[in-house]
Amino acid sequence: MSTHLSAQAALWFLPFVLPIAFWVAFSDLKWMKIHNKAVIALTAVYAIVGLLVLPMNVWLWGWLHLAVVLVFGFIFSLTGMVGAGDAKFAAAMAPFVALGDLNLFLPLLAAVAILSLVVHRTLRAVPAVRRATPEWASWQRKEFPMGLALGPALLFYLTVAAVYGG
Repeated sequence: MSTHLSAQAALWFLPFVLPIAFWVAFSDLKWMKIHNKAVIALTAVYAIVGLLVLPMNVWLWGWLHLAVVLVFGFIFSLTGMVGAGDAKFAAAMAPFVALGDLNLFLPLLAAVAILSLVVHRTLRAVPAVRRATPEWASWQRKEFPMGLALGPALLFYLTVAAVYGG
């Protein structure tokens, strides 16, 4: 059994994950909220597509990944370290990330988060951008819209896995 996501599975996941990831980034920018519908949709993609493209044992282990990240996310949310929507979406993302790919995914997530933070903070300082999107809550809040990093990080991971998958 491979401990890396296969290129074939990643290719199957990508078209379904893409609109959800974009919606999460947009909704977190605009409302500072990751809607439960996005979490449910991503979980449904794993449940249905994953069942079709992953070996049964890999698919089942993915549900454990979801549970573990959900527990840690709940604890981090209670302590104010992350938002509840961020924690739930991270848990929904967890089954997609193969255990053997954590050494790829975690640095990728960190890099995307840093880049997203820099881009967000830079764009919110540009008056023309603020005028074009005056209703976006993320411009006024001190918290960072983590959905801007979570969704794209999953897309980048699936793209890398599709190209170099194990």
